[in-house]
Amino acid sequence: MSDETPVLFDATRAGVGVITLNRPEIHNAFNPDVIAHLNDLLEELRGQDHIRVVLLKGAGKSFSAGADLNWMRHAGDWTHDDNEKDANGMAEMLARLRGLPQPTIALVHGPAIAGGMGLVAASDIVVATRNAIFGLSEVHLGLTPATISPYVIEAVGPRMARALFVTGERFDAKYAEKIGLVHYVVEDQDALADMEEHLVKLVFKGAPGAIRAAKDLVEDVKFREIDKHMRGLTSKRIADRRASDEGKEGLDAFLNKRKPGWQE
Repeated sequence: MSDETPVLFDATRAGVGVITLNRPEIHNAFNPDVIAHLNDLLEELRGQDHIRVVLLKGAGKSFSAGADLNWMRHAGDWTHDDNEKDANGMAEMLARLRGLPQPTIALVHGPAIAGGMGLVAASDIVVATRNAIFGLSEVHLGLTPATISPYVIEAVGPRMARALFVTGERFDAKYAEKIGLVHYVVEDQDALADMEEHLVKLVFKGAPGAIRAAKDLVEDVKFREIDKHMRGLTSKRIADRRASDEGKEGLDAFLNKRKPGWQE
């Protein structure tokens, strides 16, 4: 039996925040309550510097099977304005996940469909078990994957996204890895836990400020022309980091064969 709270958060392990979608009886389907909880939690996490990595999981047999059918049924009776306002909550939540300063790691088992696949695409790192299933089934319902589309297109590219959007096909973890949606495929949930531990350790080796700056760097550099402006921007960014306290500490630790402060 699930807890009454549709989204759980645990930070009992120092530096690690764990978000768990907690509606296992309906495969962690989204509804406005789930989205509101995620929005509030992600906004709060933005200012919690002691949390160095955020893990995203699903309780039970699924990561998330997409939208709650009752929610979808009611949405059909709403006005256009009501539907737009409702959809904006999902759009804001995905933007907050995508924009977190901390690294985000989605740990996927079972179905990750529609909005569930949106969470996957908006995460920095994705690990999936072999039994994970992905898909964008919206066109089968006369809809489109609109709010999640920026993140899916960024993850797999526009041509692959077009194919996935128009067919609504479901595909396995190996195919998801092949197209760039998933970074690592593991055998089972024991292996998923091992990979989680491995990635958390890697994150903890990095300086928190440098990791935040590295995430910003990708956003500011991607798809831009490599011109004089870009050369100046990247030169300034590395100069900023070299002059930072973390940069100085990291270099001194390396030269003196010791661990930097953030690894203590």
